[in-house]
Amino acid sequence: MTPAASPLLSYHPSPSLPGFRLPAGACDAHVHVFGPQERFPFAPGRSFTPCEAPKEELFALHARLGIERCVVVQSTAHGLDNSVTEEVLAARKGAYVGIALVQPAIGDAALRRLDEAGFRGARFNFMRHLGAPTAIDDVIAFGKRLADLGWHLQIHFESALVHTLAAALLRSPVPVVIDHMGRIDASLGLDHADFHKLRELARDRRIWIKLSGAERASRQGAPYEDAVPFARALIEDAGDRVLWGTDWPHPNLAHVPDDGVLVDLLALIAPSEAQRQALLVDNPERLYRFEARDA
Repeated sequence: MTPAASPLLSYHPSPSLPGFRLPAGACDAHVHVFGPQERFPFAPGRSFTPCEAPKEELFALHARLGIERCVVVQSTAHGLDNSVTEEVLAARKGAYVGIALVQPAIGDAALRRLDEAGFRGARFNFMRHLGAPTAIDDVIAFGKRLADLGWHLQIHFESALVHTLAAALLRSPVPVVIDHMGRIDASLGLDHADFHKLRELARDRRIWIKLSGAERASRQGAPYEDAVPFARALIEDAGDRVLWGTDWPHPNLAHVPDDGVLVDLLALIAPSEAQRQALLVDNPERLYRFEARDA
């Protein structure tokens, strides 16, 4: 696969300061880090070339937004070499954890090393723009090897695939985290078959949902309020198994989101203090095994 040319778009150079104050211990459960290429070159054969977005820029963003914890998701742009993510975890040991990209054939010793470095799960993509996927039955079988580590599977799929993947996901021996609200299209409405199936899936106790990607689901643009009803419905279905993330630096997106706007949207997504505490603090603390905060 020939890599796409470097994009003209980058992350927002000066995101707004949110008016919404995040609770203590808030977690951004979905970000990526890219480069610098001199130390962490992009993978040959990658399907896209992102902007450089090094860890220092991520740390500055989180300081501005009031985010204390983070989940760094290894990107296909860096392939199976998880060292770029591993460096971020080492720099924020305990406060930032990682999701690895691996093949099911990875050795036990390599998995244990990633666990010791702070990784908590493995991601598998079922998105056409990210290349050929691993067969879902192989992914679920691989999940058996993750159970002893306390890891989970993270699955990223096109919305229409929820119908064909659901049965396999319900056989998973470990928790399953579904990315970006199942990549729904907000213009299709709450009654669309894809979202209906996602809600049905979310009622199973092994399924977790990331309420990230409002900027991808929206068809109205910022401040992305047309995506809010979908996130609120998922909180209704699985309030103790929802997570939230910025998806910084927003790769493969046709516009540059303001991460301060995404934080302010949380006031609509999770209007009660109890919902925000679960979404941003308690749920990620439980799934990612962050150290509990003092009451």
